[in-house]
Amino acid sequence: MKHPVRADCHAQPIEERQMNTAVLPITGYLDRFSHRPGEEFIAHVSLREHATYEARLLRVISGDPNPAGPGMRFEDLSSVFAASFDGWPQPVSLGSYALIEKGPERDPRHPLILSALVQLRAPLSRDAEAKAVLAMEGEVGALVLSVGRSGAEARLTTSDKRTLRLCVETPIREGQWYRLWLALDPPTGRVVLGQQGVNQTSPALARAQEREFAFPSKGIVLIAAERAEAPFRHFTGKIEDPAILGGFVEGFARPLAPMKELGAELLAGWDFSLGIDSQQITDVGPQGCHGRLVNLPTRAVVGARWSGHEMCWRHAPGDYGAIHFHDDDLEDCGWEPSFTWTVPAGLKSGAYAFHLVCDAGEDWLPFYVLPPREGPFAPIAFLASTFTYQAYANHARGNADEAYQRRVADWGAYPHNPDQHPIYGTSTYNRHADGSGIGFSSRRRPILTMRPGFLTFNDARGSGLRHFPADTHILAWLEEKGFHFDVVTDEDLDDEGEKLIAPYRCVLTGSHPEYHTLRTLDALQNYTRSGGRLAYLGGNGFYWRIARTQAMPHVIEIRRAEGGIRAWAADPGEYYHALDGEFGGLWRRNRRPPQMLAGVGFSGQGLFEGTHYRRLPASRDPAHAWIFEGIEEEIIGDYGLSGGGAAGFEMDRADKRLGTPENAVILARSQDPPASFVTVPEELLSHLHTVSGEPPNELKRAEIVYFDTPSGGAVFSVGSITFCGSLWRKGFEGPVSRLLENVVRRFSAANPNEKDARNLGKADVPAHDASLEPTASARS
Repeated sequence: MKHPVRADCHAQPIEERQMNTAVLPITGYLDRFSHRPGEEFIAHVSLREHATYEARLLRVISGDPNPAGPGMRFEDLSSVFAASFDGWPQPVSLGSYALIEKGPERDPRHPLILSALVQLRAPLSRDAEAKAVLAMEGEVGALVLSVGRSGAEARLTTSDKRTLRLCVETPIREGQWYRLWLALDPPTGRVVLGQQGVNQTSPALARAQEREFAFPSKGIVLIAAERAEAPFRHFTGKIEDPAILGGFVEGFARPLAPMKELGAELLAGWDFSLGIDSQQITDVGPQGCHGRLVNLPTRAVVGARWSGHEMCWRHAPGDYGAIHFHDDDLEDCGWEPSFTWTVPAGLKSGAYAFHLVCDAGEDWLPFYVLPPREGPFAPIAFLASTFTYQAYANHARGNADEAYQRRVADWGAYPHNPDQHPIYGTSTYNRHADGSGIGFSSRRRPILTMRPGFLTFNDARGSGLRHFPADTHILAWLEEKGFHFDVVTDEDLDDEGEKLIAPYRCVLTGSHPEYHTLRTLDALQNYTRSGGRLAYLGGNGFYWRIARTQAMPHVIEIRRAEGGIRAWAADPGEYYHALDGEFGGLWRRNRRPPQMLAGVGFSGQGLFEGTHYRRLPASRDPAHAWIFEGIEEEIIGDYGLSGGGAAGFEMDRADKRLGTPENAVILARSQDPPASFVTVPEELLSHLHTVSGEPPNELKRAEIVYFDTPSGGAVFSVGSITFCGSLWRKGFEGPVSRLLENVVRRFSAANPNEKDARNLGKADVPAHDASLEPTASARS
C-alpha cells in the first residue's frame, strides 16, 4: 500500500483562506453512496493541517446518541480494513462561472468592446466588492467588466502594467435587465464604460482618456468571475449574451438587440440558449471559442427577451438565454483521491462508514454495501432514501444555538453543524445570497447532516434525528428482531430500475422518502403491481420530483414549482428542470400523487413533535387482525424518540380522489394534532374550502393504511415521519414495534404463489467473513 503524493498545483482560493476556521479538522466524501462486493470506493479526504490520519471500517448499527435510546452502536471491522494515510488540506472553491480557455484572437491595436446583459435579483451588500461579469485575461494585461454598489465598474490592466478603474456611479436596480459595456480604442486611448436599462432611452456613462495602450491579442475569458488561476469576485445574478466585439461605441440604440445586431463586429459571443441541458457554452462568433460552466450555475431560467408565450424552455429556448450564477454554487469539491477500498466478497449488505481520526479530530464517511448483483438476496430490502439525504445535505437551519450545542456535548453527538461550516455548501432548503432558492445538490462534498449522531433538532421529547441517522432506528430494529435484510439506495433504484428490487419479498422505505425520479416511482409501482410488498414507514413521501443526468450522476435538481410546503418558490416560467427538461415540482402536480403508490399522501405538518394513533374498527376485522396480533392497546405510539409520538411532524392520509385504491382500509388515525400543525397548501382552495371538501382543520392527520394488489402484492403505510422513532420504548418493544414486526414477518414470509425470484432468501451470515484480508490502496 502506498501513500498518495500531495499535489501543489492548485492555488488555495482567497475564499478558502478567509474561511479556514470553518474547515473541519478532518472530513471527506466518497465517489458514491453505495457499491457492491468487488467494486471500489474512492475516498476524498481533507485535513485542516498536513498530518497523518487513521481510517478504519465500521458497520453502522445505530446512529442515535440519545442516552435514553438505542445509542451509537458500531461493529468494528478493522480486521477487514484499517490503514494510515498522509493527509493535507484540500481547498473548497465556491462560486459558479464560465471558463473559455482560448478566447478570440484579435489585433491588439484595434478597438474592442466587452458587453453583456445582466440582472440582479437583490442589491449587493453594503461591504461587497464589485462582482465580475466578463473578464479577459492575457499573460499580461486584463479587462474586467463588473457590477458594484454604484453600478457598472471596469478595471483595465495594460500590458505595461498601468491600471485604470471606472464606475458609472448609477446603482443598478434589482429585478431589471441592463446592458453593460466597456469600449476601448487603444490607438486614441479612449475608454467608455456604459450601463443602460433595456427599457431606458439613455445610458449612464463613465469616460476616460489615456495615452495609447494595448492588450494581448488573445487570452482566457471568464464569465461571472475573474482571475482564471483562482477565480474570485463571483457574480450572483443572471447574465445573458456575453460578447466581445470589434469596434468602439459610446452607446447602443437598441440595448436589447441580439449580439449580431449591436452594430459592431462579433468576435465572440456566447448564446446561453444553446445546450441548456449541458455544462457547455457555445460561441456563435466566427472563431468557435466554446467554453464550459464550472460549479453548476442554474440554466433554464427566463432571460431578458422572455415572451411569456411558452413556459417550457425546450419549446422556446430563445426565451431562456440567461444563466443564473451564484457565488456559493458547488458542483464538486474536486479533491484528489486519498485512498481506495474494494468491497470484499462475503461482506454483508448494510450500512457502513469509514471512521477517520487524526490528532485534531474525527469524522465518519457513511456508505452502503449492496448484495452481489447475482445474489444471494435477503427476503427484505431496506431502500435508503439517499435522494432525500442529498436534498437536505448540509441544511443550515440557524438553530445550532447554545442549548443545541450543550445537548450535542452532553450526548456525545456529532459535533459539527452546517450553520458553522458554510464552506461545504448548503442544501436545497437554503437560499443563495440574492434570495433565489438552491436548486442543485451534489454528493461530491462533505455532507455533515449525513453522519451518525447528527442532531437536526434539540428535541425536548426525543432525539431530534432526521434522515440518515433517523433511519438507523429501522436498521437497529431489524437487527434486534433478527430479520435478514439487504440495503439498496434511491440512486441504485434510479440507475437499475425495478430489477434491483424484484428479488425481494418485501421492500421497506425510510422515515422520509420525499424525493424521487420518474424511474424510481415507476420501479416501486411496478414492484407492487407484480406481487411485491411495500412498507412505507414514513411521511411526506414521494412528494417532490427531481431530475438527474448520467453526465453528472452525483447531482440532483429540484424546481419548487406551483405549490406545496416549500422553503422557496421557483420563479414563474422556471418550472422545468435544466437537467432533463421535465416539469418539476410536486409529483401530485405531475398527476402522480403519493396515494397512487402508497395509499396515503402529505396532508399536515407542524413542528418536530408528535401525537398518537387510535385504532379504528378495521383493525379488528379478521382480514386485518393479524397486523395487530399481540396488541391490546387502543392508543398506539404515545411515546417515541422523534418528537415524543409516532404520528408527527409531517403526516399523510388516504384520499381515493388522489389515487388511494378502493380496497384500501384505514386501520388507525392520529388524534389531537399539536397546535403547531397546519394543513398543507396544496389541499387548500381558500381559507374555508379544500380540494377534498373536508374542513381544513380535519386534514391535519396521519393514517395507517393497508391494501392488497391484484397480483398478490400488498402495501402497508404508516403516514408519519416520526413513526419509526416509536419503535423504541425502553428497548425495541411496545405496540409500534409489535405492529411493524407483524407486518414485516408476514411480508417477508414465502408465498407459495410468488415467482422464484422472490423466493430467494439467504442463510444467516455474519457481518463479514473472518478470512477476509484488508484490501485498500492509496491513489496518487
